[in-house]
Parts: sequence; structure tokens; C-alpha cells
Amino acid sequence: MNGLDWLVLLGTILGIAAYGTWRTRHTDHLDTYLKGSTTTKWGTIGLSVMATQASTITYLSLPGQAYENGIAFIQNYFGLPLALIVVCAVFLPIYRKLGVYTAYEYLGRRFDQKTRLLGAGIFLVQRGLQAGITIYAPAIILATVLGWRLDLTIILTGLIAIIYTVTGGSAAVSLTQKWQMAVIFGGMLLAFFVLLAKLPPDAAHIAGAMGKLHGVDYTPDLKVRYTLWSGILGGFFLSLSYFGTDQTQVQRYIGGAALREGRLGLMFNALFKIPMQFCIVMLGALLFVFYQLQPDTPAVFNQTAWQRQVAGPGGPAFQAIAARHATIHTDQQAKIRTWVAARDGGDAEAEAPARTAMLTAQKASDDVRKEAIEALQAADPSARQTKDSDYVFITFILTQLPHGAIGLLLAVMFASALCSKAGELNALGTTTTIDLWRHFRPLAAHDEARNVRNAKWCTAAWGLFAIGFALFVSFTENLIEGLNIVASIFYPALLGVFVVAFFLKKVGGSAVFWGAIAAQAVVLAIFGLGKIYPAHEIGYLWLNPIGCTACVLFSLALQGLLPSPPPPAPD
Repeated sequence: MNGLDWLVLLGTILGIAAYGTWRTRHTDHLDTYLKGSTTTKWGTIGLSVMATQASTITYLSLPGQAYENGIAFIQNYFGLPLALIVVCAVFLPIYRKLGVYTAYEYLGRRFDQKTRLLGAGIFLVQRGLQAGITIYAPAIILATVLGWRLDLTIILTGLIAIIYTVTGGSAAVSLTQKWQMAVIFGGMLLAFFVLLAKLPPDAAHIAGAMGKLHGVDYTPDLKVRYTLWSGILGGFFLSLSYFGTDQTQVQRYIGGAALREGRLGLMFNALFKIPMQFCIVMLGALLFVFYQLQPDTPAVFNQTAWQRQVAGPGGPAFQAIAARHATIHTDQQAKIRTWVAARDGGDAEAEAPARTAMLTAQKASDDVRKEAIEALQAADPSARQTKDSDYVFITFILTQLPHGAIGLLLAVMFASALCSKAGELNALGTTTTIDLWRHFRPLAAHDEARNVRNAKWCTAAWGLFAIGFALFVSFTENLIEGLNIVASIFYPALLGVFVVAFFLKKVGGSAVFWGAIAAQAVVLAIFGLGKIYPAHEIGYLWLNPIGCTACVLFSLALQGLLPSPPPPAPD
């Protein structure tokens, strides 16, 4: 990085944060602080919803995931449009009609206070942990690659988000997210076009021949992580949980000028979320082709950690692995050129064996890359904190983009971290204030100034908690998959509570409370057994329909054993 990159990076991040802080510095009303401005239009709502859900992990980790495994991850989003239609038709009108600040307020009115506290508690635990991961995940990659101190990267990123989120609340979050998303879209498009300019015309054909463009898997196997069926069914339930019951999302669309604005904002995501994610996974697939054709492609992309070992006492062993990888990589490039020549020349007889030879060379390259990663992790346990594929895109940014553009793409990473981080803190502060503080201090419910102050203190406290958690956390899954796995463990039972609330009016609070706890135990048992006995592990997306259905069935069964509940409050 040079001076121009630093100017672009700091000017973009600090400029947007300062703008949001200044514009919303006089946000003193509880409605505005927690829900945002009543004049917010659907475009801002739509971008805010998208920004909250797409963190830096999306832009750093998803290209790496596609680099390793192809574009199959896109199936994860197949159920999203239908889920957003259900949210628009069922969840949003009820939330707005009741004028609730949080989704869990509705549970208190529909059932009882213990069910409300259960819903709020599940959210606070799950999202509180994710808030720490949201800071930690990009920080460890950026700190490693750029040579920054990890703890300072975590602290500075967290403090910037805390300052403007505490100052302006939901209004500041929505306002800054609009401009941060503009930076993100611009930066990602720039990276995509630079990559395309560096690729040969046959890049898509090479990616397809090497198995990176297999986007839909019809296999009816629950053990396969991403299939058409898990994407449609499991993805539907996961998206319904995210957008219908997660306060980070609910808070983005329950405000606004009218019901229509919230619906249009959600439909914006229904239309553009899958195309956006498809572009990101395609970026990863094309990065794979780019690095197959580069003469100096490293065996390991976490070069900071790798070079540290090369310079250490075990250097000769690491140099030997690198030399072997270079030899295999050169052979692989020759095999790719042979296949391309046969394909372009229309020589069908030569194309088939050339393709087989190319795939054999690819497997040999993958094997030595795996060996290199395992050797690095054995020598440096800190290298296990992330997957090596998470360094693919950031390596491309730092080595292939011109100066100025490097600063912009790093601004994209920090902007997306601030986007999701601010939305999480805002929702955590709101839920703590409304569902816990006002529950245990009911006499303070009508003291607006005190509630606003308390919401600010709660938001800041959660921000400090997330920073503290990020300083000590360790994470070994692919980052974007890891976040979805955490959500798939905690949210299915919570979604089941809302399904019962909306559609099963004869079920009362005690039945659904214990039904949710039983369903959560079932999900934890299935996930835990899969880790103990990997042969019986199922794709994590299936935990979502299983947990939700279990909650509904347990609630119905328990209600049959309990006295009839009082009539629910009208919606």
C-alpha cells in the first residue's frame, strides 16, 4: 500500500462514519433512535437490510469458498425469495400494526413474558457471539496480510462502529449503510472487471471443465451440504429465521414511512440478493482459473505465515514443498493449454484425454496444496484460525490491482464490517433495552430520555463485549459457512415459536416455551452427534426445517396436556 491507498481507505471509512455521526447527532426520540426515521424510503431500507446481512465475511470468504469448491454455495440462497415474500405477507404487517420495537415484544403480547424473554435471550446469545466473529474474521485476515497488529485492528474497527451507532442509533445505521453499500458495489465491480481483463477468453470453459461451475446438485442426500433441495427447503427456513425473527433484520424494515416501504425494501433483496451472491461466487470461480494460469501461484495464500516458516529453522522442508508445488503447477498449466488447444481446434478425439490429463494434474496440485497447508498449521497453530482459502481474494487485491484501487477494495472490506457490525449493535442494544430493561424496570417505560440513554449504554456495552470476544475467539470453519452454521443451530427453534404464534392460535405460552427448549435440544443433539460420528453428519441447512418442525410438533403435543390458554391479544 502507498499513500494514495491510505488516503482512499481512511477518507472513505472515516468520512462515511463522520457523516453519519454528524447527521444524526440530535437523535433523542426513542422511536427514531430504535426504529429510524419515519421518512425512510424503500431504497434505503433495502440497502440497509442487504448491508446488515452481508458482512466482510461475505466479500472475503465467499470468493475463497468458491475458489475451493465451486459455485455450489449459491444454492444456499434458493429459498430466500420465497422466505422474503412470507415475511412481507405475514411478519411485517403484524409488527407494524402492533408498533413493536422488537420481534420479541410480539411474543410477549401473543404468549407471555417468559416466552418473550426466551426469544430475546436466544437472539442475544447468538447475535452477541456473531458480533464478535463479525469483527474478528476480517480483522485476522487483514492484520495478517497487511502486517498490522490484530488487537489494534479489532479495537479500531469496533470503536468506529460503536461511536456512530451509539450517537445516531438506527437512523445513523441506515444512513451510513446506504453510502457504505455504494462503496461496496463500486469496489466489487472494479475488482470483477480487473479480473476479467486479466483472464483469457476461455476462462469460463476452463472453470467449467475443472468442476467450478457446477451450480445445482440434484442429489437427494442429506449429507451433501449444498443441494437444490437443501437450498430450497433448508435455505427457506434459514432465510425466514434471519429476516423474520432476527432483530438485526427486523429493525431495518419495521420503521420507514409506511408498510409499503418495508415491503418494497424486502422485495429489493428478494430480487437482487441471489444475483449479487452469484457474482461473488463467480468471482471466486474465475479467481481459481486466474491462479491456475499464473506462473507464480503460491501453494499457500497466507503468505505472511508461510514466509515466517520459510525463514525459520524448518525452512528447508517448506521450501521443498513450494518447489514441488511449482513443478506440478507448471505441468498443470501445460495440460490446461493442451486441453484449450484441442477444444478450440474442434478436435474431439484429443479433447477427452487432454481433459482427463488436466484434471489429474489439478488433483496433484490440490494434494500438494493440502500438504502445504497441513505443514503450516502443524508448525504454526495460529494458522488454523482461518481457512487458507479466505486469503485468496485479499491476495488478488494486494498483488493485482493498481494503487488507489487497492485502498478502495480495502475500504470495501472495512465498510462491510462496519455495515453489519453497526446493524448488530443497534439490534442488540434495542433488544436489551426493550425486552430486558423495560421488563425488569416497568416504571421506566414512559421515561423516554432515560430509555434513549439506556439504549445508548446497552449498544456501547455490546460493542465492547464483541471487541472483547473477538480478541480471544478462534475460528476454523470457512468464515461464511461458520456464521450460517451458528445461525442454523440457534434459530430453528426460535422460528418455530413465531410459526406457532402466527398460525396456531390455540397454543399457549407454556406449551411453546417448553416446545422450543425441547426443539433446541434436538438440534444440538443432531449437530453434536454429527461431530462425534462424521459418517452420520447431515448438511447444516437441514437443521433449520428439522428444528422448526420439532418446535411446532412439541408445542402441539404439550398443549394437549396443558390447560387451554387465554385468548391471545388481537393482532
